[in-house]
Order: sequence, then structure tokens, then C-alpha cells
Amino acid sequence: MKRHTRTVTALASALLIATAAAGCSNGGGDNGSASGTDSGSEVEAVPAASSSSPSSSSSAPAVDVKNGKFGKMLVDENGMTLYEFDKDTKNKSMCNGSCATAWPPFTVKSKPAAGKGVKANLITMTKRDDGSEQVTYNGRPLYRFEADKKSGDVNGQDVNAFGAKWFIMNPDGNKVTTQPQNNNGGGY
Repeated sequence: MKRHTRTVTALASALLIATAAAGCSNGGGDNGSASGTDSGSEVEAVPAASSSSPSSSSSAPAVDVKNGKFGKMLVDENGMTLYEFDKDTKNKSMCNGSCATAWPPFTVKSKPAAGKGVKANLITMTKRDDGSEQVTYNGRPLYRFEADKKSGDVNGQDVNAFGAKWFIMNPDGNKVTTQPQNNNGGGY
């Protein structure tokens, strides 16, 4: 009986792994990889290792402005770059499921503070399909990018993934489509 149970358990585990692998392949409707337009290389979305919310932090939520290689851009309270998704409509996110894993929505429990250079009247919140509240700026839902590992990273700029392009936003509430500025060293 023990051998039968182990065999069934091993088969069930193999099936679960195969199912998960198939769900992560590029054959589905959501494109699980993103390719930058400047390099043509693929950036794979890797699920977060922790079980905590991607928007959780020790400081109060805020939208700030930093000067980076694309000029002035919106960042969160930890200095992580915030992006907009061209597929979204005004105050409505179209990024769910595997998209939201690769591009974690900037969700909060209360309206975030506006940092220096941020137009407070452009910050609002919208309800996501899962019931959480996502921060919007000038009506555009905001996201982080999983491949950005530290402040100043802009690995998601001009990436085409999940059916549309992703861009950083400037303090006026517009997407940034210009080429990077030479700021000797990238980041901030």
C-alpha cells in the first residue's frame, strides 16, 4: 500500500509541475515574456519569492519624482520606477493574472502622499478586478516591474508585453517615449 501511495503522489507531483510549466509557456494568450525594443532580448518574468504584497513597505505609500536617465519620472516611496500600460483605459487596469505577476500593480490601502514635484490632484485610486485599490496618475493605473531590482532601474521602459507597451511616466502625467539622456552611470 505504501508503494502505491508513493507512486500516486509522484505522478500527481509530476502532473502538477507539467501543468505549471505549460501555464508559464509562451503558447497562451498572455505573453509570459517581454522583449525590449532596443535590444531585442527577452526578459522573463520571475514570480516574487516572498508571499508579501509587492506594494508593502515599511514607509507610508507615496508617489515621488526622481531624475533618471529618461529625465524626471514617477517612483514609489522606495524609489522604484512606476509604469503605465498602454492597454489600460482611463482608471481601468487591463493587467491581471500573469501580467500582474510580471508588472505588480501599485496597490495601497489609502491614497498615497504626493512627493515634491508630484501633482497631488493627479493622484487617485481605482478598484481592480480583485477588489484591491490601485494608484492612478492622470487616470493611468501605475505598476512596478518585476525585473527592476533596485532604485533607478528602468528595465520595463518601452517593453512590449501582454498586448501593449509599457512606459515610465513624468510628473505631468504623460508617458515618456524619448531616448535616454546621458547621465553618466544610469539610475538616479
